[in-house]
Parts: sequence; C-alpha cells; structure tokens
Amino acid sequence: MAQQGGYQGAVNQPTYPPQAYTQPAPQYEQTRPPPAPNQSTKPQANDKGEWVTFEQKFEVVKPKFNDVWAIFFLLAVIGGFTAVSGITLHAYSENKSFIGDGIYGSGESFSLNTNTIVLFAFVVVIALVVSILYFWLARAFTKQFIWITGILNLLFGFATAIYYFSVHYYSAAIVFLIFAVFGVVCFVSWIKRIPFATLILQTIMDVTKAHPSVLVTSAIGAVVAAAFAAWFSVTLVATYVKYNPTADSQTCANGSGSCSHAKLIGLIVFITFCGYYISEVIKNIVHTTNAGVYGSWYFCSRSAQGMPRWPALGAFKRAMTYSLGSISFGSLLVSIIQLLQQLAAWGEQAARQEGNMWAVALLCVLRCFIMVLNWAVQFFNHYAYCYIALYGAAYIPAAKETWRLIKDRGVDALINDCLIDPVLNLGAQFVAYLTALFAYLYLTYTKPAYNSSGNYNAPVVGFAFVIGLQVCNIATVPIKSGTATFFTAMARDPDVLRLSYPQLWADIIRLYPKVQERIHA
Repeated sequence: MAQQGGYQGAVNQPTYPPQAYTQPAPQYEQTRPPPAPNQSTKPQANDKGEWVTFEQKFEVVKPKFNDVWAIFFLLAVIGGFTAVSGITLHAYSENKSFIGDGIYGSGESFSLNTNTIVLFAFVVVIALVVSILYFWLARAFTKQFIWITGILNLLFGFATAIYYFSVHYYSAAIVFLIFAVFGVVCFVSWIKRIPFATLILQTIMDVTKAHPSVLVTSAIGAVVAAAFAAWFSVTLVATYVKYNPTADSQTCANGSGSCSHAKLIGLIVFITFCGYYISEVIKNIVHTTNAGVYGSWYFCSRSAQGMPRWPALGAFKRAMTYSLGSISFGSLLVSIIQLLQQLAAWGEQAARQEGNMWAVALLCVLRCFIMVLNWAVQFFNHYAYCYIALYGAAYIPAAKETWRLIKDRGVDALINDCLIDPVLNLGAQFVAYLTALFAYLYLTYTKPAYNSSGNYNAPVVGFAFVIGLQVCNIATVPIKSGTATFFTAMARDPDVLRLSYPQLWADIIRLYPKVQERIHA
C-alpha cells in the first residue's frame, strides 16, 4: 500500500508514544488502533469531532514570547532600512532625468545609476530562476543530485577563474581559483560518504512529495526573498546616487545635497547589514515553518492519531509570534558575522589596489577565521531552530539543549558524515558564481561611464554574488530543513525511527554500521 510522507518498507507498529529525553515530547492518545504496516495516517478528528492541530501535538505548557528585545530590534532595522530607502529613492526620482531610465543614456558618470538597477534586476531574476531549477533537479534526479552538484560547481568555478585570468581581472580570478581548488579537495574526500547522504536526501524528498505545504512555504519564501533583494538593490543604487561626494556629480548639485564620504560609507554598511539580517530572518522563518512539518512527519505520521491538521500553518503561526524573537536573535548573530566578513573583503580589495601586500595577507587570514566562525554559528542555529519550531523554546536554551542532545546521542557523527548541507552550499555557491559572472559581463559590455576605470567592478560583482547566494539558500531551505529536523528528532528519540520506519533504519545501519552504537538506541 502506498504510504504518505515516509520511506517505503515494512513497518512494525509503535506500541508507545515518543519518549521524552529532557522535556516532554508530544503525547498521543491511543484512542484508535495503530496504523497497519506500511501505512501512515492522515489527520483525524478526536472523539469530540475536533481536528488535532500542530499546537496541540507539540503543545507548549506556558506559551510566551521569547527574546522579545530581538523582535523590537528587527522592527527597528526594518524601519531604518525603510526610512533610508524612502529618502534615497525620493532623491533618485528627483534626478531621474539626469540619471537615465535604462541601460544607456545616463548623464551620471560618477556614481551608480539606472544602468546598475537594470543589472541587479537581471541578477535577481537569474538567481531566482536558477535556484528553482536547482531545487527541481534535486527532486527529479535525487540519486545523481550530489554528483551533478559537485561536478557543475567545480567546472563552473574553474571556468570562471580562467575567464577572469583571460581578461586580466586577477583579484577575482585568484579568489575563484582558490574556491574551485578547495571544492575539488572537499568533493574528493566526500565520495565515500555519498551513498549515506543520498539515502537521507531520498527520505527528505519523499516527505516533500507527500506534504506539498513544504514546497508552497519555500516557494513563497523564495519570492519574498527575491522581492527584498530587488528592493535592496534599488536602495543601494539610490544611496550611491544621493550621497556620492564627487565634486562633479550632478545629483548633489541638483538638490540632493548633504553628500560626504562618511555618510556614504556609513549608509552602505548599514544597508549591507540590513540586507544580510532581513534575508536571514526570511530564510529562518521558512526553515522553522518547514521544521514543524518534518517534525510532525517524524513523530506523528505513524501514530494512531496521524498527522496534525495543517502543520505548516501551525508552525508558521508559532514562528511569527512566540518564536519570532528567537529567530531574530539567531539571525542577528549570523548577520553581524557576515557583515564583518564583507567588510574584511572590501578592506582586502582596497589594500590590494594600494599594493599593500601585508595588509592583504592579514585580511585574508581574518576572512578565513570569520568564515569558520560563520559556519559554526550557522550550524548551531540550523539545529536550534528545529527545536524552537517544535517546542517553542528561547534561542539560547534551544541551542544548548539541541547541541547536548546531538552530542549525547552521538548524532553529531552522522551529521558530519551527511553531505547534504555542504552539497547545497556548493549549489548556492554555483548560483552566486553565475550571478557574479553575469554582473561582470554586464559591466564589461554595457560600459557605464561611472565604471570607466573599473573601480566599481568589485562592489557590484560582490553584491551580485551575495544576492545569488542568499536567494539560492532560501530556495533550498526545504532540503536543509528536512535534514536538520530529521537528525534533531533522531537525537531526541531514535526509537521512533527504529520502530516506525524499520526499513529506513536498516538501510542507515547498512550504510553506516556504527549508527546503533553512536546513537545509543
């Protein structure tokens, strides 16, 4: 019999509800007989004729708004970004006749102009379309997906580096070459772990096919992220237009006024931070919502009561109310680190142009350190949000408890050997390569006057890279959320998997023989 939302195989009937490990897990009243083998249950009404909801399945004893200060901080950032955007776009509209309304025809030769807005519009569309195609690739060719991602990423990385060398854009060529070489080393070391990752990926994709609400949530998130990226791009250009202090710039002379390097740099840093922060919040709201669906599948799909009704809606409500502060808190930490990484990249570029190799070397080491820190914080966040989605905890307690569960159960070894997240990061990097290369080619062939000396290559290409990376990261959230929730739930109660999905359990043991010892099941 076809099953809903799970892995194919014979199923032993669970005889007890998921056991608590550190705090009560969702409890289920056994008012109906357990499902037949190889069958999961659809949402069912209780004896009173009421539908069981996500909030009832994963009930929080005393629900409250966690990390409230972070909610106010998020609102302040959104308000500040909106204010800056309104001021700069108004100034932009006042000078539109001089700045131009298309790719060509701008009179502004000293700052970004409408030519750049068109560029970023293309970048957003390319990032969104390619990211959607990439996710479709994961669904259509699940078994080959990891190989396809690795090979495409490496080929395109080397091709991009070779192209930049051929046009004498050496700084970008060296960076992309380093990324490509590092990718080769990683991918070769991953080959022996591909079968295990493929099994987990197939399981996650089975759940997405059975519960399309995951795809709907992620599609909406990707569209919102693309819309924000477009807004961010226009605001960035308008800020350059308004505050560029070049003496010959007509925008200051035409009434926009108050131009200075200090204001320009400060506002660009603020806008960049807002771009990272708001994008992270969007991504993590989608992730937390999807984690509620995957958690419901893991704990409830084979229970007598079945799946809760509309789990995505219930998880989304919790994410936008009680857990919004926790999501904002974790996103803030990542955004600050990403901003520091971007500032170090800009500093390295400036030092390279000045020929200060000592500063270049120092900033390169600093960027590597920040990259490692960024990975560590994102790793903790990724799993903490799954716990927050299911149990409504505050950010710091959720991060501590999740890490303790994962370490104590030995699931960290499984996570380290599962390649799905690194592979998806390579996929996002591939999309970022594509958008960055498009931005460079666009600047090369349209030849805007403001970039006659090539000074704007680095910031424009860099922003295009970031837009492509962020949009793809959000588009692939369904897979990442499924993986993280699967391991988090396994750490909390591995017996649910062993009893409800014995064939999947057996396949994991076959590909990872030490799993029984490592998770102490």
